[in-house]
Parts: sequence; C-alpha cells; structure tokens
Amino acid sequence: MRASHLDREGPHNPFPGRQALERRMGHSLPIQLGSNEGLDMPHQALGEALGTQVAELARAYGDAQAFELRQQLAEQLSTSPEALLVDAGADSLIALTLRALCDTGTTVITSAGTYPTFRYFAEGHGCRLVEVAYRQAPGQLAPDVEALVQAAWLHHSRLVYLANPDNPSGHCLASADIAYLVDNLPPTCHLLLDEAYHEFRADQEDSAPMDRVVRLRTFSKAHGLAGLRIGYAIASPALLEVMLKVRIHYAVSSVAQAAAMVVLTHIDEVEHHVQAVIKRREQLATQLQVWGADVLPSATNFVAIRMPNAGAAESAQQALLADGVIVHRPPHPALADILRISAVEEALVPGHLAALQNVLEG
Repeated sequence: MRASHLDREGPHNPFPGRQALERRMGHSLPIQLGSNEGLDMPHQALGEALGTQVAELARAYGDAQAFELRQQLAEQLSTSPEALLVDAGADSLIALTLRALCDTGTTVITSAGTYPTFRYFAEGHGCRLVEVAYRQAPGQLAPDVEALVQAAWLHHSRLVYLANPDNPSGHCLASADIAYLVDNLPPTCHLLLDEAYHEFRADQEDSAPMDRVVRLRTFSKAHGLAGLRIGYAIASPALLEVMLKVRIHYAVSSVAQAAAMVVLTHIDEVEHHVQAVIKRREQLATQLQVWGADVLPSATNFVAIRMPNAGAAESAQQALLADGVIVHRPPHPALADILRISAVEEALVPGHLAALQNVLEG
C-alpha cells in the first residue's frame, strides 16, 4: 500500500504567514491586518509574570517555515536548510511522518518495548504494528537490526522505527549498523530514525540527509527546552516536501523558535550541560553497580537497569513512588523488568534512591 498523497500535487499551506510573505516580497510588512491575531492585547499580567519579550512574542504566530532557525541549524549541522523541517518536538514529528508515509492499514515495524509513543501514534493512525524482540545478553539490551530488516521484507512494511541511541535501553548502534539497515530495507520502505539523544553519544556522526530516512532531533534533552515543544527532522528535500503537505503549519510557537535560536547561539552552554550529564550518568551507573544492579551501557541522559524479573522491577518502582521518587518502567511486557533513571542531580542525592538500594541489596 502506498500513501496516496505521495503522488499528488499539494496541498499547499493556505496561511504561509507574514515572515514568508516578507521574504517573498523582499521588504518588511509592519502593518499586520490579515491574520486576526490579538496583536493589541496589552498582556500586562503575562509580561509581569514571564517578561515583556515573551508577552511580545506570544501575540503573533511564529514563522510557519522556521526560516531563521533552520538557517542557524543548517550552519551548525553543516547541511542544507532545505533538508530541515522544524516541528513541535520529536513526538509531533513521529506523528507527522506516519501521516505523510502511511495509510490506514499500512504495516510498520519496530522493536518490542521501544519508545512507546511510536506505537501510540501508529495504532492511532490505524497502522498494523509488527514488533521484533530486542537482542538480550548479560549487560546488553539492543535493537536487533537483522530482525528489523527481515520483518520489513516479510510484512511488506512501509516504515521501520528505530531509536538510536535507544530508549529505554540506552544502547547506541554504530553508524555501520544504521547504514546496513538502510541499505537492506525493501525499496518502498522508509526508516524513521529517532535521534533524540544524539548529543549524548560518544561518536557524533554527521547530520547529512539519507535516502528514505527521516532523522528526528529534539531540543528537549541536551538543550533543556522540553516544555516549549520544539524539534526538527533531517531528510531529503523531496521527502520533507511530502511531510509539509500534511504538517500543522503553526504547530511551533514564536516563543519556542526564539528560545531555540538563543540556545543555539550559546552552544557552549549546551555542550557544558551535555558533559555534566555524561559525568552524572557515569556516577549514577557506578553507584547502581555497587548496589548490585545489572546496569546497561548508556549513550543517553539516563541509566537503565535490568531487574531480576518484572515483579522485582514493579516492587522497586512502587517503593520509590512511596518515597516521592519517579523512575520509569516501560509499559511493554517485553521490557517490564527494566527501570530507567534520569541522570539529573536529584538522582545522586543520598537517600533519594534508598528504596531501590534496599530492593537490590535485600
């Protein structure tokens, strides 16, 4: 089955916005009477609470094309702005990719227990979801690349979803593994490569678009903008053109775009944060190992541990909740023995993980 909108012209955004019109006209258009925004809202309360600049930005739609942000990203990533699409976070980009490439009934492939939002959107879109097991061994929980390839051919899949580095395991596949996967998928199958934790991996591969691949990045993790919901896709311009046909054109707010550009301007602060997270991640992993946990290698901003069984994982999670501490346990039964712990300062405060320590040492 082929998504019908892949082969037709349009639709085109009926409201490209003031910024796009200014770029086309070649001059500014300061008197805005066409978009029915509340541009004369005083926003005294909002300005006092969040600052006058936020209040000013909040009155108007953001640039539907995120032109300036894409220019800034393109420079930092050494790629073309035409190979970038900005949207409301990686989750929104997952849903957008499904809308663009899959019809109702289309088969999609992923690992059993990976980032559950993909399953949520795939099933909501009416796709048929086929899951393959992770490769598991002592100290290892990794997506099975060969199994993903075989399933894509067997089930005539149009889309394979892979998180790399993986969530919730933290495992990072090598660039050669990704290349093998792409080269061996069926010719009508695309790869949705979720790189939300890209900045935390040791080997920073290039950001060039790949044929039949949609690569997702986010400002939620390394850049600390989760509450503003902004991320971007890297793909061939032809593939992004298809995605733009079904995109919500004002999904990214003016505030989110402005914040992302500020953060990118101060990339040294991002890099410092990433290094601090990596240091905490290793400290947390060491502490958990001292307590006897089966700690999985991580290239993310979290540490995952494998408990003896699902019951032990649930008991530890409930004991932590009773102490006011949230850790994540994957909802998928295939990974119900996993606990995922964010590598933030709170995780290293003595006593915060005491309930988990008691279970591990008990």
